[in-house]
Amino acid sequence: MLVGLGGFAGSVFRYLVALAVPFSAGGFPYATLAVNLVGSFIIGFVSELALTTTMITPETRLLLTTGFCGGLTTFSTAMYETMGLGRDGQALYAGLYVAASLFGGLACIFTGTLCAKLWQ
Repeated sequence: MLVGLGGFAGSVFRYLVALAVPFSAGGFPYATLAVNLVGSFIIGFVSELALTTTMITPETRLLLTTGFCGGLTTFSTAMYETMGLGRDGQALYAGLYVAASLFGGLACIFTGTLCAKLWQ
C-alpha cells in the first residue's frame, strides 16, 4: 500500500511538472531533467537518513524512495545503485552500469521505435 500510495503521488507530481514545464520549451527536456535531479536528491537524502539515523522509519523510506521516487523517476534508483557500487569499491561495475544503462537504454528506445514502425 505504501509503495502504491507513494508511486501515485510521484506519478502525479511528474505529470504536474510536465504541465508546468513543457518538453518543447526551447527543444530541451527541462521537465524530465528536473524530475530526474529532484528524484535523485530525494532518494539520496531519504536513504542516507534512513540508513544512518532513526529519523526515517523503514515504512517511510519505502513510501518515499520505492514509491514516490519510483513514480517520479527510475533514474534516481539507478543513480543510487551506482553510488552503492562505488561505495562498495566496485568502480568498474558502477561505470559499466552507467554505460550499459545509458547506451543500452538508447539502443532499446531506437530498436523499440524501429520495431513499432515495422509493425505498422
